[in-house]
Amino acid sequence: ERRELCDHRDDPPGFFVGAEPVDADEEARRVIPVIAELASLPVLISVDTTKASVADAALAAGASIVNDVSAGTADPDMLSVVAAADAGFVAMHMQGTPRTMQRDPGYDDVTHDVGEYLRRRVAAAVATGVRRAAILADPGVGFGKTLEHNLALLAGLPDLAATAGVPLLVGASRKTFIGRVLGDLPVEEREEGTLAVSVWCFGRGAAVVRVHDVASSVRAARLLDVCDRASQSGVAA
Repeated sequence: ERRELCDHRDDPPGFFVGAEPVDADEEARRVIPVIAELASLPVLISVDTTKASVADAALAAGASIVNDVSAGTADPDMLSVVAAADAGFVAMHMQGTPRTMQRDPGYDDVTHDVGEYLRRRVAAAVATGVRRAAILADPGVGFGKTLEHNLALLAGLPDLAATAGVPLLVGASRKTFIGRVLGDLPVEEREEGTLAVSVWCFGRGAAVVRVHDVASSVRAARLLDVCDRASQSGVAA
């Protein structure tokens, strides 16, 4: 069954690209109370952080997945924290840092380079004790990539999944490249484009998409499942 995670981050110019980091104490102050409030809900909670101390506190407060845009490279203790909690882990690819990632990013072969990076980070996580079955790999659409890089990664999802060796998570919702492809649409007009990308990703083997408008993506995923099971008579098996 297709799965979905929801992440309400967006990337209009100046919001995330070029963002200044905050220290661990401030990050925890902002994040942990929210997780504690959500912990009673029957949903999986993912914390987005590169800091091991924040991840540790978030997992103790009720989170069950750590989403790390540095794939565990920013903090040497991150992978051991995830392993000790037997938590889920999302290893994402990013070229550079949020402050620098969109300054003329370049690759020899973006699909190969990103796939090999994810493979190495998955191996590092497993070697530290994170269960392979608890790992997702995220190619990091929009994180140190041009429009052409993003499209190449979407086209290469099957190869990326095979190289990474774990299921893929794709976070493309409302991102700048969708707006550019569709005529420089503003953020609030990118939902149809987002849905098209989500459907494309599911068809190319992605296991999870991260979206803003959850309801429409869930409906699309359900319809895709029915279509996948349809027979010649049109009756879903």
